[in-house]
Amino acid sequence: MEKYQRIKKEFEKWGNQENAVKMARYMRNQFCFYGLSALKRKEIYKEFLKEEKKSKVIDWDFLDQCYADEHREFQYLVCDYLLTMHDFVCFEDVLKIQHYIQTKEWWDTIDSLDRVIGNLGLKDERINDLMLAWADEEDIWLRRIAIDHQLGRKMRTNERLLERILIKNLGSKEFFINKAIGWALRDYSRTNPEWVREFIQKYGEDMSTLSVKEASKYLDEHIRNR
Repeated sequence: MEKYQRIKKEFEKWGNQENAVKMARYMRNQFCFYGLSALKRKEIYKEFLKEEKKSKVIDWDFLDQCYADEHREFQYLVCDYLLTMHDFVCFEDVLKIQHYIQTKEWWDTIDSLDRVIGNLGLKDERINDLMLAWADEEDIWLRRIAIDHQLGRKMRTNERLLERILIKNLGSKEFFINKAIGWALRDYSRTNPEWVREFIQKYGEDMSTLSVKEASKYLDEHIRNR
C-alpha cells in the first residue's frame, strides 16, 4: 500500500483537471484521468521502476492495487511496470496478465500489454500455442493481442505463427481486429516485404479494405524507392 499511496500522491499533485477532461473525452469517457502527460507520468515513477527492477521480483499486490484504481494513469503504470520487468515475467504469470487485459479493456492498455506477451513469447515457446488459442477467442482484445504480439520482432518473427493467427481473423467486421491485422503486416513488411506482398495476394479477397490499406503502406513506398 505504501508504494501505491506514494505514487498516488504524486499523481494528484501534478494532475491537471483541464487535461483530464480532454483525455477522458478522447477515451469516450470510459475512464477518468489525473490529466498527466505521458512524459510527466513516466517522470513521476521513473526512479521507482528502476528500484523495482533491482529487486528482480514482481509485486503483483501492488499491480493489483494500481489496476483497481479508477484513474487511467494507474493502468498505464502497470503496463510500464511489466515492460520494465520483462526479464522476470514468466509463463505462469499469464493468467494475472490476462486479468489486466480483460479488465478496463481498451486499445491503449491492450497495445502495451501485447508487448508484454510478445516479450514473453521470445523466451517461452508455450506462448505460441496460447496465441493460437487467443486468436479464436470471442474477446476481441485477446484476439488483437494474438495478432499483434510479434510487433517489432523483425527477423525473429515466426512467419508460420503469424500467418495462422491472421487467417483465423480474416473476414472480421470488427474495426480493432482489421486494424490490428493491417498493423501486423505493415510492421513485418519493413523486414520482409515480399512475404507480406504474397500474403495479400493470397488472402486479399478475404481481407478488409482497412487491413489491406494498412498492410500496403510501406509496400507502396518500397515500390517507389526501387
